[in-house]
Amino acid sequence: MIFCAGRGTRMKELTETRPKPMIEVAGQPLVDHALAQLDGVETRVANLHYLPDQLEKHLNLAGLETVFEPELLETGGGLKNALPLLNGDSVFTMNTDAVWKGPQASKVLAQAWQPEIMDALLLIAPKSRVHAHLGKGDFDLGESGQISRGQSYIYTGAQIIKTAPLAEIEARHFSLNLVWEKLFELGRIYGVTYPGHWCDVGHPDGIDVAEAMLREV
Repeated sequence: MIFCAGRGTRMKELTETRPKPMIEVAGQPLVDHALAQLDGVETRVANLHYLPDQLEKHLNLAGLETVFEPELLETGGGLKNALPLLNGDSVFTMNTDAVWKGPQASKVLAQAWQPEIMDALLLIAPKSRVHAHLGKGDFDLGESGQISRGQSYIYTGAQIIKTAPLAEIEARHFSLNLVWEKLFELGRIYGVTYPGHWCDVGHPDGIDVAEAMLREV
């Protein structure tokens, strides 16, 4: 599941005539940087809302199915709405406002995934390998691999998550944070560290930083 429905308001004038996932970094739309991290995943679905025609054409050419959201459903609601198009009891989810340099994100996640003990596995990065991120931090990582709310690691926007917990939420609009909170209580949410570099491109200044990272790091 590739999240493409947001309005991208933090990108200011860059999203006046195009959706955020179509903003180019190093000659490629942001959504293509995200798709490269899911190369080899058989079924890939994207949700659309703002200026959907550009994205729909681009993603259909890349072999993706798309689902249009007349109203924004947030990450949890968007994933739940797209489940009829997805296969299996667990899915990758990927944000589209980042650029990566290093191993493929989906492969790092797949190698660490242990469904017998995990309901969600988040790909996180230490601050030393994170670029242009404006937040203080998201999680701490325990010795067992379980994560908790904290500031030592940044969430990269990629994860594997089981779909069953979504059915327990009756709301139509909700964030995946709501699912995570339930999994924290159950001790079923884990993290794996991304060994490469990751750049936040959720704001305009991230574009130049990401291009420099790709050239230099």
